[in-house]
Amino acid sequence: MNKGDLVNEVAKVVSSKKEAQAAVDCVLSTITDALTGDDTVTLVGFGTFKAVERKARKGRNPQTGQEISIDARKVPKFVPGKALKDALK
Repeated sequence: MNKGDLVNEVAKVVSSKKEAQAAVDCVLSTITDALTGDDTVTLVGFGTFKAVERKARKGRNPQTGQEISIDARKVPKFVPGKALKDALK
């Protein structure tokens, strides 16, 4: 399922595809804004989105084999909730 498919599923519940597109865009941008601001987003039963700090580390260029340094950075992480895990069993 891609974003367009998700919009189509939401459009079945709301009155128009335009409103569904706005709703999906709003949810995604709100999650992005929260993670950018070092906040977490918890959807009970579904899961938690959070930003975690990845440490600086050494890596290797696969083409040349040369060792490179990879800077520390923040990356998004999703931890599924119990209800989601149980649904996949």
